[in-house]
Amino acid sequence: MDIEKEYVSSSNVEAIGYDENTQTLRVWFLNGTVYDYNGVGTMEFEGLRNAPSIGSYLHNNIKGQYPYEKVG
Repeated sequence: MDIEKEYVSSSNVEAIGYDENTQTLRVWFLNGTVYDYNGVGTMEFEGLRNAPSIGSYLHNNIKGQYPYEKVG
């Protein structure tokens, strides 16, 4: 799956990306790990993308809410 990186300003997230067809959110962390979160709707991705704090939004709205897998 080829998901385009969108670089963000965050203390622990390097970039985010989204595949609308599969509803997959990919998160590249500054520590080098990459995770895919599955079943994430477009509105949720837009909320993350526009959040004042990417890390806080990810922690409060994505982690623990969607199935995920480490892909890198």
